[in-house]
Amino acid sequence: MASPPHILLLNVFFAPNSYGGATMVAEAVARALVRDHGWRITAVSTAERPDLTPYSVMRTEVAGIQNHVINLRASRSYAERYDNAEVTGILAGLIADLEPDLLHAHCIQDIGIGAIAEARTRGLPVVLSVHDFWWLCEYQFMQRPDGQYCGQYPVRIDDCRGCADKIALARTRFARLHRAVGQTDLVTFPSRFARDLSVASGFPGSGSVVWENGIYPPGEAFFAAQAARRATDPRLVFGYLGGPSRIKGWPLVKAAFTGLGRGDFAGLLVDASLDQSWWTPAEFAGMDGNWQVRPRFAQSELDSFYAEIDVLLFPSQWKETFGLAVREAAARGIRVIQTDSGGTTEWPGADPARMLKIGEGPHRLREEVLRCLDAPAAHPAPVAVTSFADQAAAFTRLATPLMA
Repeated sequence: MASPPHILLLNVFFAPNSYGGATMVAEAVARALVRDHGWRITAVSTAERPDLTPYSVMRTEVAGIQNHVINLRASRSYAERYDNAEVTGILAGLIADLEPDLLHAHCIQDIGIGAIAEARTRGLPVVLSVHDFWWLCEYQFMQRPDGQYCGQYPVRIDDCRGCADKIALARTRFARLHRAVGQTDLVTFPSRFARDLSVASGFPGSGSVVWENGIYPPGEAFFAAQAARRATDPRLVFGYLGGPSRIKGWPLVKAAFTGLGRGDFAGLLVDASLDQSWWTPAEFAGMDGNWQVRPRFAQSELDSFYAEIDVLLFPSQWKETFGLAVREAAARGIRVIQTDSGGTTEWPGADPARMLKIGEGPHRLREEVLRCLDAPAAHPAPVAVTSFADQAAAFTRLATPLMA
């Protein structure tokens, strides 16, 4: 290939309209591919703005990456949310105009599986990177309507009757998404758990690999700032980023810290909602300790947040595919109290013996909290974790042979 590869990257959101962990991964890897390897990246994402014409396309640019934003119509059918002919037509035109060397599909809900078929028709190799369980579950996170984790392993669509609005439509969706996966050249997963569950549920085993997500590593000034804060106030600070939902374990946190019997610590809650609506004083009223709310922060403020906490609370009540915050904390010498929640456990130094079981009551979380409070100075050493630069380098090794 005479010139650097040109990748057409699909993700439901992309800068300047960023939201969610998978979007952060897609953006960070794309920027590393441009910065470190000289690759060219063009993104396609979506918006839903009533002030703009449906299916018009806006072009933006951030950090040297052009983003073609397709404005979706607000009223879309069930099927259009996974296979939208209007979007596929727009993508066909973009592929013809841009002539990329490879299609890299990340989270393509609302973009749709038609993109994969269109790429194959044009002889374009396709890499699909699975970040969540949208490909197995119409609710994306295998979360039942009552807020509980589904727990199927493997996922069988006929066992989804209790959740699916219309099982016939869900069967059709399941079959069509699986056929689309079979049209790709490579499917990547961020963890062994995600790959194993997907393959057991019907994904092709060959051509499926674990491509571990990266993180932003701590900056040069992080550990000095962390040490200075700890020297100023030796009280432990617990941090929680998950929001006030059952699936992220908030009721467990609230119960564990209510009636704890001591207050020699602080707590920091992050409101990562778009409209700062997650936390009201009523949500954490009655909990021991001094709890405060910090507004949603940008990635550039990551070190500032982690320098403020000593223990990350991660009591997720579903089997997640990765667990970005767990690895960010571990890389910064912060203790992690977590559940045995799938891909979140696959980091160097993770201790399965100390992990809470999904579904356990607040007594186990309280035990781990007290264990930390009784040894406030027992801060762990930082753990070496894959960075986004490492992840981008790994992608070059995976993708280059497909473009030969």
